Amino acid sequence: MSRRINRVATVSVHTSPLDQPGTGDAGGMNVYIVEVAKRLAARGVEVDIFTRATCRALPPVAELAPGVLVRHVVAGPFEELDKGELPRQLCGFTSGVLRAEASYDPGHYDLLHTHYWLSGQAGWAAKQRWGVPLVHSMHTMAKVKNAALAGGDKPEPAERVLGEEQVVASSDQLVANTRKEADELIGLYGADPGRVAVVSPGVDLSLFRPESPVLARSTGLLPHRTGPARRRLGLPREAYVLLFVGRIQPLKAPDLLLRAAARMLADDPSLRSKLVVAVVGGPSGSGRSRPEGLQALAAELGIADVVRFEPPAAQADLADWYRAADVTVVPSHSESFGLVAVESQACGTPVVASRVGGLCTAVADGESGVLIPGHDPADYAAVLRRLHAEPGRHNRLARGAVRHAQDFGWDATVDSLLDVYTGAMSLPAVRLAPPTLSPQLTAEVTA
Repeated sequence: MSRRINRVATVSVHTSPLDQPGTGDAGGMNVYIVEVAKRLAARGVEVDIFTRATCRALPPVAELAPGVLVRHVVAGPFEELDKGELPRQLCGFTSGVLRAEASYDPGHYDLLHTHYWLSGQAGWAAKQRWGVPLVHSMHTMAKVKNAALAGGDKPEPAERVLGEEQVVASSDQLVANTRKEADELIGLYGADPGRVAVVSPGVDLSLFRPESPVLARSTGLLPHRTGPARRRLGLPREAYVLLFVGRIQPLKAPDLLLRAAARMLADDPSLRSKLVVAVVGGPSGSGRSRPEGLQALAAELGIADVVRFEPPAAQADLADWYRAADVTVVPSHSESFGLVAVESQACGTPVVASRVGGLCTAVADGESGVLIPGHDPADYAAVLRRLHAEPGRHNRLARGAVRHAQDFGWDATVDSLLDVYTGAMSLPAVRLAPPTLSPQLTAEVTA
């Protein structure tokens, strides 16, 4: 008989679930952690989320939702740090996590779920001290990213590759977003296939939904996008709106959308009176070194008049952007899943995306959107012009987008995660020598 799970410790070192997705290091992982935690709590499983304190004014503990606490662990300076600087703060962070648990009776947490390799390193120490299973989600992998680097991006360091290998080896269960990611864990990192589970992320289908009742029924022709969302956002009724949502960094390739838009206007100058390119997000990663770089590129390409830059948006406002757009473009060089693609489709907006990673699962090619091999702006321009010129095809993809997105609700994600958790608690524990981060951390684990 399986033991009931009462309390889960979730670890997210480098980004807080309270941060606004779309800027800095906050993105789909933040959404994932928040949505899963809230739904676990609604089912009677309490969740404590450990993250690094980046501001002195942050309370030690904050309630995110009933049954969900965010614990701010002091480790290093009270400021945001580049992920490359965070390994030096892991000793302090891990000590803080262990101290928090030590104030309770033994057995306070039933299980650890860590997100991203930095968290996995801290989670290994907690697993050893607490005697509980470690479940880990990679979200992104250095070996995968390094094989598909964007121009101007730096390769992930060897320190991260080693750290990921250690986390994979020491986890009791690994959660992959897609079958492709599971195969990469097994093929590139030597993960035990019996300890890898595929659990797709979800979307809030009550929030991300079509504006048009006709589209919601997935029948008939669709009305032109002239509804309340466009009015609220100040978008022209007859505009052809192309949308990018996400962090502004080379990996996500927002520059490709701008170059494709310039090519569209060069091929058909009459589009200039209709075209609107909306970029919703903030600088992240290596994009922080040139925060105005995308604006400069728009001016250089001669399309500044059709590009609209917007800051990261709250979830409700983001749903409006999806509903108001004709097409959402996701041209990433690497993507473990592509939550933006599914959110857009749930709102009835088809997606044009690169044929990489999890986007091959998030988008049903030819049914809910179009997947493009490679990163040639001309290829994107051709597809986007065709969708504008063929409204019947666009409508068919929009209806398919809604249908496809229905398979990705958060409740289904949590159902599968609970099965993973239960399985992890019944498997023999993985026990390895401690990761070689530092003598201080090793002493902390074995004390």
